[in-house]
Amino acid sequence: MTIFSENRKAGFNYELLEKFEAGISLLGQEVKSIKLGRANLAGSYVIPKKQEFFLVGCHIPPYQPKNAPDYWPQRDRKLLLTKKELSYLLGRISHKGLTLLPLKLYTNGRLIKLEFALAKILKKWDKRENIKKREMDREIKRSLG
Repeated sequence: MTIFSENRKAGFNYELLEKFEAGISLLGQEVKSIKLGRANLAGSYVIPKKQEFFLVGCHIPPYQPKNAPDYWPQRDRKLLLTKKELSYLLGRISHKGLTLLPLKLYTNGRLIKLEFALAKILKKWDKRENIKKREMDREIKRSLG
């Protein structure tokens, strides 16, 4: 499994409740560009449209910019999910305060997959508590080992 792009701030700004894996509908040049590590997941999110889910805001530049004059790097990309996953996610996303965030793009065999999570935004005081807890754990490990 090769990881091509990660959304590192997602774990800090959001509480990740459940993780899911989905295929993505991509063009050939997008696949080549992703495999070169050019994809950027920062600021992207997953939204439902007409009983389907789409990745919005993910920037994937063209593989050869001079050969793709009409290519749009931030187009919406359809996620490939089963009907069971679709209905489950549509039910969960209807709850207030929950969102779907992409975490990473990686390969599973020959296919490019997207890992995304059902997440809840963290408030400022929640972040401070997490930082204090991590620091306390570090100090305990230092004193023991």
